[in-house]
Amino acid sequence: MSQRLRLKPLCLLVSLACTAHFAQAAGAGDADAIAAAAAADATVGAAMAPVQSVEITGRGQSRQVQNINRADLQQALPGTSPLKTLEKLPGVNFQSADPFGAYEWSTRFSIRGFSQNQLGFTLDGIPLGDMSYGNNNGLHISRAISSENIGRVAVSQGAGALGTASTSNLGGTVQFFSQDPSDERGLSAAQTLGSDSTSRTFVRVDSGLINGATKFSLSGTRQRADKWKGAGSQDQDQINARFVHRFGDNILSGFVNHSDRHEVDYQDVSLEMVNRLGYNWDNYAPDWQRAVDAAKNKFSGGVTSMDDAYYLARGLRKDTLGGLTLDLSLTEVSNLKTSLYHHDNVGQGHWYTPYAVSSPTVPIALRTTEYSINRDGIISDLTVELGNHTLSAGVWGERSSHTVSRNFYAVNGPEDTDRYMSNPMTVVFKQDFVTSTAQFYLQDSISAMDGKLKANFGFKSMDVGIRAVNRAGTRAEGAIDATKHFLPQLGANYSLSADDEVFVSASRNMRAHQPGVGGPFSQTQLAFDAGRANLKPETSTNVDLGYRFKRANVQGSVAVYHAAFDDRQLNVATCAGIVGCPSTFVNVGKVETKGLEAIAVWKFSRALSWFNSFTYNDSKYQSDYLDNGKVVAVNGKQVVDAPRTLFNTEVAFEEGAWFARAGGKYTGKRYYTYLNDGGVPSYWVANLSAGYKLKSSGVLKEMVLQANVSNLFDKRYISSIGTNGFQASDKAGTAQTLLTGAPRQLFVTLSGKL
Repeated sequence: MSQRLRLKPLCLLVSLACTAHFAQAAGAGDADAIAAAAAADATVGAAMAPVQSVEITGRGQSRQVQNINRADLQQALPGTSPLKTLEKLPGVNFQSADPFGAYEWSTRFSIRGFSQNQLGFTLDGIPLGDMSYGNNNGLHISRAISSENIGRVAVSQGAGALGTASTSNLGGTVQFFSQDPSDERGLSAAQTLGSDSTSRTFVRVDSGLINGATKFSLSGTRQRADKWKGAGSQDQDQINARFVHRFGDNILSGFVNHSDRHEVDYQDVSLEMVNRLGYNWDNYAPDWQRAVDAAKNKFSGGVTSMDDAYYLARGLRKDTLGGLTLDLSLTEVSNLKTSLYHHDNVGQGHWYTPYAVSSPTVPIALRTTEYSINRDGIISDLTVELGNHTLSAGVWGERSSHTVSRNFYAVNGPEDTDRYMSNPMTVVFKQDFVTSTAQFYLQDSISAMDGKLKANFGFKSMDVGIRAVNRAGTRAEGAIDATKHFLPQLGANYSLSADDEVFVSASRNMRAHQPGVGGPFSQTQLAFDAGRANLKPETSTNVDLGYRFKRANVQGSVAVYHAAFDDRQLNVATCAGIVGCPSTFVNVGKVETKGLEAIAVWKFSRALSWFNSFTYNDSKYQSDYLDNGKVVAVNGKQVVDAPRTLFNTEVAFEEGAWFARAGGKYTGKRYYTYLNDGGVPSYWVANLSAGYKLKSSGVLKEMVLQANVSNLFDKRYISSIGTNGFQASDKAGTAQTLLTGAPRQLFVTLSGKL
């Protein structure tokens, strides 16, 4: 593993003083509204901002929304998860143990205290599920598309658009939009090199317009990177293809994206382990003998338990996602947009475990969790303009087949297991699930008082049924349904002046039950049968009230919000993660969230700007729960992994060919136990990017040299929490459910277009 970069303090201060340009945008809950808002604000901001920079704070919208645009994404470290670029927005908490934010086991993303599996995610309108690690109904955005091919990202805190294809958007939505093929024929490429032998290669071909109607793009991505501690790498290969065909006022578009990801895991740690073994502690690989000795309770180097480390852990994921969309202009006042999609996935999680033996001489076996997903769906939306009214209605249907199993394989030594295993020696459990989803929505948007007042109201109806069959082991089977026929949403926006407006919105949402790992079927049959009568889908009611303003050199917004969360389901870990015991699934009743969000962008000149966002979020459990007949007194406790305070600041500079940005992120204290006796301290972390745009020369249209430094001041901190689940209590600090953050790392990228 390469030596990490060590920069002199003086250089760090000089670098931080080099300010960066941050482009902040806010969009509507759907693509059309986002595009309209962006176009309007582009005109307003053109006088002060550089050409590629648009600054918006959700102007004209009835709910709290922001948008990250293409310019922002381009200045991020290539390969960075677009989720990580959102961490500067108010209400957003993002954590990962790697500098790219793409290591899925560690990725933690939440909005206003709602965790990742309680949010909705889509790519070009197609559902990505809840993007959890052991996903049953989607895939992570880092696998769905290469980051270089994303055009923009829209965040809707609290209430997503009614037509969003998601069964988990209790606390908001994140919508990713891919970049269309260019009208001009060309070749673009980028090469990134950096710390820990990182190498990322991206190549894209654009056909340009063919016969004035059709265009397509094809790209390939190859990334290889060593872990920043311990042995192993995190590698990924991707192919993305997209086409757009226009005929009259109509558009036919489609894409096929394929990803093959192999990542070696970091060792989950506890606070006690970090103090005893150090910040850089990791698994034993490539030292097989030390792993064997530890499995025999022969410890060395400060190790006191078989769970302090294992030999190796790994995640494998292979996905193909495709979609076809027909956007028809039926009349001058009506439009019909329909999408068909298919997703196919296979995956395995590997863990060398000392709790099973391969032979009398090998006290270690390979434990796997194996997944497959096969889902098909259709989404159709009709929009009709009738005077001051815009009527919209839509349907979404999906059928998803999912299989999950837990197996053990015999190993003879440190053999190559970077492959999909088959023919296990033991099957612990295996379950098949079929999930059927049906959703309908209807909405009316009204413009009144010469456009000063905009209002929208509507509802959606959702029905999600799961049928589970147990093929092996003692885990549950059966059928459960989550149905809500009336989930209303309403909002209003009123312009006080050309530069000031207020907005209010309210929505009711439901999260359907989940099959697979972490859902109610992960219990034993006895526990499932005993609790099924009281099993209810999670629901939430979200209310936003806010004010937006725009002046000559500053614009921003302030919003207050309240969320009432009913029937929150907790999946409580009952043993060490590697043992894989059936979980305890409990209903903790109500959770109340209230908070404040503020965002401001100062523009000192065309070249210099300063962005700030602040969040205060108070999320608390409102009732105790029973665990095996024992009362767990969580009433009044802070929700796990929900920091009360978040603050982001970023200074930005762009003048001529030079550009730079530097920012700092503050994350408040977070708890990983429901009783709040186990938590990790607050921390600051800073990042820097800077570069030079070379002038066009001959056939070369553009060339950019860019440097990115993550964790600029080499801060040591706990990043992800809850990686092995959350526990009721951990007074001794021994729960292995934490990951340490990546140290300072440097990356250099050279990109160009022909």
